[in-house]
Amino acid sequence: MSHNHDDVASYQPHTHLPANFGRAFTIGVLLNLGFVLVEAYYGWKTGSLALLADAGHNLSDVAGLLLAWAAFGAASLKANSKHSYGWRKGSIMASFVNAVILLVAMGALSWEALERITTPTGVDGMTVIIVAAIGMVINTLTAWLFVRGSKNDLNIRGAFLHMAADALVSAGVVVAGILYLWKGWSWLDPVVSLLIALVIVVGTWSLFRRSLHLLFDGVPDNIDLTVVESTLNAIPGVHSIHDLHIWAISTSENALTAHLVIASDQHHDHILNQAGELLKHQFELHHFTLQLESLDYAQCCESEHCVSVSG
Repeated sequence: MSHNHDDVASYQPHTHLPANFGRAFTIGVLLNLGFVLVEAYYGWKTGSLALLADAGHNLSDVAGLLLAWAAFGAASLKANSKHSYGWRKGSIMASFVNAVILLVAMGALSWEALERITTPTGVDGMTVIIVAAIGMVINTLTAWLFVRGSKNDLNIRGAFLHMAADALVSAGVVVAGILYLWKGWSWLDPVVSLLIALVIVVGTWSLFRRSLHLLFDGVPDNIDLTVVESTLNAIPGVHSIHDLHIWAISTSENALTAHLVIASDQHHDHILNQAGELLKHQFELHHFTLQLESLDYAQCCESEHCVSVSG
């Protein structure tokens, strides 16, 4: 039996790294890294677990900014014969490693906080207030650096939201310090540190789960594979779909491959164009490969277990 020639459509966008955000990332990383060292020192010196917990939180900020910076800059690394997608997946691996480190660190801090609750000790409330207030200002300033980019770039928006949320956490430490000076509640510091650790663990667990899922080429959370399949299947002329795969190239880019079975008399270019527009605009899938097959060819492959290769 003869088979119709397979049509393959592949689209790979060209991305470039805007130079203006390089400076924003540099300032943000240096400000937050410097503050982590200051906060950790005064947390240790004053015996404040709340400050140490917030230092851990701000360390996650530095890691988050570095991750966003790396993912943003990876677009400028060209693919080659050894790495056809470049180094984009490094951002997923970095997410997983950061999540593991933070979960272990917060577990150790929580254990110490529980011991402090049973045997509370005093802290320098004024130092806690001053250091945490500085952190609130730094987090707010860093968030402001990414306000403009957060409107159009999901990766930049993630950095902005992270820093804005952390400004609120630092504000919580300030409140704890004020209450300690007012009421003298020595148990308040470890309780606040536990609450901060809980916030970090909740956010980090999502990062851990999603990064592990993506490392094993799971379908990204923001895409419903069944909806993509039904949308492509609804294109006039498409009889059925098979070998549909969607996975993450990086934390901000996804890819798709699929075989579309069509009637022999259909206009191939029209179907490819329509499918491509749907994938790009409805699902924000900009890396995709579509292979068109005739109905006879698909049935023959199913019965003879032949292998069809897409480019």
